[in-house]
Formats: sequence, C-alpha cells, structure tokens
Amino acid sequence: MHRLLATTIGFFGLLSISHGQLVSSISLDKKNYVAGESVIAEIIITNHSGEELTLASTRETPWLTFVVSNSSGNPVSTRKLNAFGAMKIGVGQSLARQVDLSEYFLLTSQGNFAVSAVIRDPQAKVSSVTTNRVLFNLNSGRHYWAQKYGMKKDGVIVNREMKLMTFASGQSTQLYTQVLDGKTGLPMKTYSLGDVLMVRKPMVTLDSSKRMHVMYLGTPSIWVHCQIDGDGMLVGRDFHKRAEQGDPVLMAYGDGSVRVLNSIPYDPKAAEEERKKVRKATDRPNFDTP
Repeated sequence: MHRLLATTIGFFGLLSISHGQLVSSISLDKKNYVAGESVIAEIIITNHSGEELTLASTRETPWLTFVVSNSSGNPVSTRKLNAFGAMKIGVGQSLARQVDLSEYFLLTSQGNFAVSAVIRDPQAKVSSVTTNRVLFNLNSGRHYWAQKYGMKKDGVIVNREMKLMTFASGQSTQLYTQVLDGKTGLPMKTYSLGDVLMVRKPMVTLDSSKRMHVMYLGTPSIWVHCQIDGDGMLVGRDFHKRAEQGDPVLMAYGDGSVRVLNSIPYDPKAAEEERKKVRKATDRPNFDTP
C-alpha cells in the first residue's frame, strides 16, 4: 500500500538522490530496535519524468530492492524474495511505501546495520536510482522472564519460547515481548508493550491456553494488563488503578485461569471524556458580578 505526498517533500528532499528523473529517499521509523522487532522503512519516490510511470516488477527485474549490510559491510541474509506490488506515479507526484525489513531480512542479532534501496523501471523509461543510506541498531534487550511451552497447530504440537524483556532507550524503559520458534530459536514476533516504570516489578505468567499475562506499572498511578497468545499476538489490554489495600495483583489459579485482583478497573477513554466535560464546564464565562 502507498500514499500520495505533496510534491514538496521537505526534509526528505534534503536526503534524496536526484541525479535522474526519479527522486527517492528512505527513512526508518526509529534508530534503535530490539533484535527481531519490525524495522519499518519508508520509501518516497517523486516522478519528474514528464509522464505517468508504472513501476512493476518483471520475472527478471524487481522494481524495488533493498540493500541491508552489517557493520563489516557484509550483506544480511534474506528471509524471502521481495514481491512488491506495482506503483503508479503521476507527473510530478510523490508516493510513499512502507516496508517491514524484518519480513525480508534476518534481522535477529544485535549489531549496527545500514539500509538503502534501489528503484528500477523495468520498462526502461527512466534510469534506476539509489536512495540515501540509513544507519540503525539492533539491541538484545535485557532478559526478564522466559517460558518454553508446546502448543497444537494444525493438529501438530510445535515448541515455542516466550520471553519478556526490558529495553532502555533514551530516558524511558520499554517492556518487550518475544516469541521464538522452539526448533530454530529464531524470533517469530517481537514488539513493545509500552513504557514501564521499574519501581514495581512486572508480574508475568502463562495460563492454560498458553496466553502470557503481563501486569506492569505504565504510569505512576496506572497498571497495564496485557494478554499475548501463543503466536505472539496481543489479544487483550486493560488498565487498573491501585486499590485501598495496595497494588493490583496478577493471580494464577489451579484451573489454569489468570485474573487481576485487588484493583480498580480504569477506562482511559471514559476518563478522557469526563475530563473534557469538566474542562467545558470550567471554560464557561462567569457573568455573575460581585
């Protein structure tokens, strides 16, 4: 999927390569990642050829390829061949396409990396162009909790390992969940659950359905309860406030269920609506005279 941009592309124009009739640039959504996490690259292409272009791969020539290398300059191993859909660009238009590099490259080990992209026109109406080169880092994260388990998929038992990690980036610390393939040890799904305050230790356990339950302090007054299924997908998130008797507790029962106890359920949307009502009331002018 791609999106239309204004012809003037501001900051990206400063980084783009513009020796031919195509102007291109690449950027990443951030610089530091946990190994296995989605690395989202955005390609911006501007058409100065004077005619509408359709960039579409042929069997011999892909219209978009990426070059990812490690700190030694060696290419990173690929997971699969790219198969990007065609992009039609009008005269003077700029289009952007986002790509998850971790789907196509084995970005599972910590280190320093670089990425650039090459755009070709298989119809040879315009010359190929290479984007700028962007640097990024993959980090291992700090181990907090792990559990190996088996689960049935398509009638077969597969082995997995679920991990909970912390990663300090800048002034905040984030909590990460990761599911690894038990056979290869490679990450299948890695992503951040959000900022965590480590003044309280996160609570974590598995239930009988192989769901990981994580309870952590997200703000000084709000606890976050997340549920992640055996495939690593976030399937539930709810919020809690501290009860009079103390902090919320994540409790595992003998029947395999997991519940949150000693909490006051909190609805952020309802709280925001209530704040808006209060603000509207206080914004009313006071026509009373003393």
